[in-house]
Amino acid sequence: MLADCPFEEATGTHRVRKEPIGVCGLIPPWNYPAMQMAEKVAPALAAGCAVVLKPAELASHAGEVFAEIMHAAGVPRGVFNMVLGRGSVIGTALSTHPDVDMIAFTGSTKVGVQVQRDAAPTVKRVSLELGGKSAHIVLPDADLQAAVAVAVGGVMSNSGQTCAAPTRTLVPRALKDQFTELVRQAVATLTVGDPRSEVNLGPVASDAQWNTVQRYITLGIEEGAELIIGGPGKPDQTDEGWYVRPTVFADVTNDMRIAREEIFGPVMSLIWYDSIEEAVEIANDSPYGLAAYVQGSDPNQVRDVASRMRAGQVIVNSAYPDLIAPFGGYKQSGNGRIWGNAAALDEYLETKAIVGAIPTHQAR
Repeated sequence: MLADCPFEEATGTHRVRKEPIGVCGLIPPWNYPAMQMAEKVAPALAAGCAVVLKPAELASHAGEVFAEIMHAAGVPRGVFNMVLGRGSVIGTALSTHPDVDMIAFTGSTKVGVQVQRDAAPTVKRVSLELGGKSAHIVLPDADLQAAVAVAVGGVMSNSGQTCAAPTRTLVPRALKDQFTELVRQAVATLTVGDPRSEVNLGPVASDAQWNTVQRYITLGIEEGAELIIGGPGKPDQTDEGWYVRPTVFADVTNDMRIAREEIFGPVMSLIWYDSIEEAVEIANDSPYGLAAYVQGSDPNQVRDVASRMRAGQVIVNSAYPDLIAPFGGYKQSGNGRIWGNAAALDEYLETKAIVGAIPTHQAR
């Protein structure tokens, strides 16, 4: 609750104030457009900042609807502002503008690095939530049916266009045959088609994204991974549209590009391990650290493994993040936090210490 957040506290001989950072340029991505806009705009306004929202080009209509909602809610003129356009133009203008005090960006690591470069000359704050290649460790005592549901649901949801998707599933080598067959059966039941009908997966966002996913599927085959289900091309009866066949590779090694690079499509990699120590090492051997997943029955072992995974949010026995908990990345997955109460607000606040003796009012 906003009312419970302390914007000023007395500590010893000084007071600490949290003050709005100023004008915030907000640049969300296209994959969950309404949610991604709200998770930036809401804490920025709650902190007392004015915002300039630059929706993703592929989700500009969602931005227009969001702006109509803000107007209907009575947000004062000039507090919420929106500019439509290409990221390379509008995003660069916001990142370099001396009157913009902060940039909050969600998107690819490559673009996030450029945003940070653009913002450097004005030394503005930059909050980044970037790419991911999240590991899902299935412990030896895990319920395999539940683990498969987490793996398949997490990777295939939103047609694989989820930054926190558990795209690297790490399985004990002794369970590889059983787990692979369960995954194959689960993926075989998925339907692909018009999202307005009863299907599990719709299309990916664009022709460019479809081609990117196809290149990675072909690359996985060339790298020597075993194609379990799916593969290149479009599913049956989907000649029109950017539909991708839900794809699973087994016998993936962590040095393959399909295990190291973010694909952003419905493509899962199964990696085998021989010890829990090895599983944690493989999970952490990534330039990314956005999310991680652990599946197991022993609470002590689950907590131990979760504590050793270098990721901003570790999700236990579930496929979905907790929207109330802080979310953000380690390493090349970013340096900011969204969600959570204090964590989300703190991104948009400056800390001021008022130190020394403040005179008291003398009555006359």
